[in-house]
Order: sequence, then structure tokens, then C-alpha cells
Amino acid sequence: VFRKKMSSSRKHHLKSLMLQIAKGLLEEEERDREVQRTRYMAENCPPLSFNFPAPEELCREIHRKVDTIDEERYDLEMKVSKSNKEIDDLKIKVQDLMGKFKKPVLKKVRMSADAMLKALLGSKHTVNLDLRANLKQVKKEVKEEDKELRDVGDWRKNIEDKAGMDGRKKMFEAEA
Repeated sequence: VFRKKMSSSRKHHLKSLMLQIAKGLLEEEERDREVQRTRYMAENCPPLSFNFPAPEELCREIHRKVDTIDEERYDLEMKVSKSNKEIDDLKIKVQDLMGKFKKPVLKKVRMSADAMLKALLGSKHTVNLDLRANLKQVKKEVKEEDKELRDVGDWRKNIEDKAGMDGRKKMFEAEA
């Protein structure tokens, strides 16, 4: 397919026509937006009616209202500060009634259990917390029957002699 090249003047002419058409479309679009905006405002925002008294009178009325509110605020602040002062005075009176001295901050003291019990119970009571001393001591009693059995039939006694080594093991151990 053979395409013929377009001359530059023709290109320029077509480009200007396209720009004119686009400009017309943009202007029409802007007019439509403006019409929609005015219609929306008319539907949703009714026009303001100025039935107010003169602006100076309106400002005076607003100033009077602000002054009365400021006076009320000042009165309330004074009442609050007065009550806070009364509360502080009552706290001081309560502290005076409870005791004239403040309790000191207690320090940690390392103390043994015996010393603590002596301090709590007084020096008359001596309590010893040595638990091993309070344990009951049990002596191992060996029955006479067990002694006889051990003498007669104890296979562990002189095991080297019964093994037939005749004390040679002890001899080798002494040399080494």
C-alpha cells in the first residue's frame, strides 16, 4: 500500500481544525457544568434572607452575651479556687488530728530470723531456728542375729581368699 505524504500546510490546517473543535467541546462542557452547579445550589441551598437588625446592633448584642458568659466563667473559677482552698485546709486539719508527726520512711534492715523473733517476742523467749538441732537422732541398732549371719555366711568377707588368690592381689597392689 502506497501512502502519499501530506504537505506541511495541510497538516497545519488539520491540526488547527482539530484544536478548534476541541476548544468548542471544552467550552460546551464548562457551560454544562455551570448549569448543573446553579441547579444544584438552587435545590440544596435556599437563598439567604437578611432579616437581621442593623449589623451594629447585632454586634452589640453579641458583645453583651459574651460579657455575661465571661462573668459566669469568672464566678465559677472563683468558686472552684475557694473550694480547693477549703479542701487543702481540711486536709491539714485531718493531718493535725491524726498525729502531729509524719511517719518516717522505713529503711530495710537485714536481720536474722532469730533476731527478728527476739525482737517480736521479747528477750524472755529464746527461740532457736536451728532445725538440725531439733531433729531426733536415731542410732542404728544392729541385731544380734544379723551379726551371727554376717560372721558365718558373709560372702563378701575375705573375697580375695575365697577366690583362690591367697592374698596375691594385695601383694600386687602393694608393689604397684
